[in-house]
This record gives sequence, structure tokens and C-alpha cells, in this order.
Amino acid sequence: MSPFFIVLGIIILIGVMWVGIYNKLIKQRNWVKEAFSQIDVQLQKRNDLIPNLVNTVKGYAQHESETLENVVKARQQLINLPQNADPALINEKSNELTGALSRLLVVAEQYPDLKANTNFLQLQGTLETIEKDIAVARQLYNSSVTEYNNLVQTVPNNFVAGVHGFKTEAVLETPDEARKVPEVQF
Repeated sequence: MSPFFIVLGIIILIGVMWVGIYNKLIKQRNWVKEAFSQIDVQLQKRNDLIPNLVNTVKGYAQHESETLENVVKARQQLINLPQNADPALINEKSNELTGALSRLLVVAEQYPDLKANTNFLQLQGTLETIEKDIAVARQLYNSSVTEYNNLVQTVPNNFVAGVHGFKTEAVLETPDEARKVPEVQF
């Protein structure tokens, strides 16, 4: 075999490997985007539910307006984020809304008539389901980001990733206040 064909074979092999790695990077990056869009879907479901929940509580707990206003404000901040907002910022605003909703549900516990209201119970159950779905979507996103980051950072993929501008993505972090162990007293 002549040296020309050996060099040509090596170049073709490198080219095929390069294309394979590039395509794998593209697929993984798209999975990260798709995983984040699942979070977005769940956040939208929650945002759509909140006005009904707030209006139901408002009828029973009119003097708890600050709590209700905080929920509405947190929801509005999340809705007003730009379409291409950073996932970390969306996660931060989502966590603020989760905190406001938690305080709203604590307020609701103080009203026996509200706790017995069928609409409120349905809304609360739906909200709990959506919160679980958001948690699952965040786990999927973080798994997808980890796989993508591993791909971007490992040899020989990192050469292809560097040439084509693939950057690592940040995983979604749990806020510090959610890490605190709640006090339970009997």
C-alpha cells in the first residue's frame, strides 16, 4: 500500500470520527434543551393554576393580602422573564415562587373553612402534583446536563467541542434555604 492511501485512510477515519463526535454533541445539547423545556412546561402549568388558587384563598383570608401579593408578584417575575433567559435565573425565580406558595399554603391551614373547600383541595392537590413534576423535570435536566458536560469535557470530544464552540451547561442548584433541616417539635 502506498503512503498516499495510508494518509488518505487516516484522514478519512479522523473525518468520520469528527463528524460522529460532532453529531453526538449536537444530540446531547438538544436533549439538554428538551429537558429544560419540560421544566418550562411544568412551570407554565403552575403559573396557570396560581390565579385560581389565589382567588380561592382570597375569599377566605382577605386580611392575608401580603402573602397573596407575594405569590402574585413571584409568579409575575417568572412570567416576565425573557424567552431566552438563563436556566439558572428561571430556577431562581421558580424557587422564589415555590417559597411564596408554601407560605400561602401555611396561611390556608389557618382557615378550617378553606381547608374543607372542595375547590381549594383540588387546586392544592394539583399544585402538589405539579411541584413533584417540576422536581422530576429538574432531575432530568440535571442528568442531561451532566451527560452533555461529560461529553464536552472528555478526550477526544473536547477537541471537537472546542473547535465548534460547545460550552458546558450549569446544573440547577437547590437554594440554601431548602437545604435547611426543618424543626419538628412535639
